Amino acid sequence: MSEKVHKTEEQWRAELTPERYEVLRRKGTERPFTGELNANKEAGSYRCAGCGSELFGSDAKFDSGTGWPSFWQPKSTDAVSTEEDRGLFMRRTEVLCSTCEGHLGHVFDDGPDPTGLRYCINSAALTFEPGE
Repeated sequence: MSEKVHKTEEQWRAELTPERYEVLRRKGTERPFTGELNANKEAGSYRCAGCGSELFGSDAKFDSGTGWPSFWQPKSTDAVSTEEDRGLFMRRTEVLCSTCEGHLGHVFDDGPDPTGLRYCINSAALTFEPGE
């Protein structure tokens, strides 16, 4: 696992676009079907837009029809962490980057085999690195 990244809110605000700051640091959500990586079908790695940590591989990406990039598992067991989210009068499981603790999205138990999970991730929280 990568060494933790700690920055001030001023540093994050200076380094991230306004949309990325809203999602990663303020737990925002982009509108469905608006993210540039939702329809991406290229082979490669999805990395945290805040710190560059590798989070998901294209081999675990699937089209969930929800309007956000969806994955059935992270790249490694320690790439992401989760915590309970009781916002918006709902009970959900928030997904965070383990390295910088940036908000990525949420995980649900309605995904495909073999895990049955759907990591529903904001495009604004990710960058894509083409590869095999």
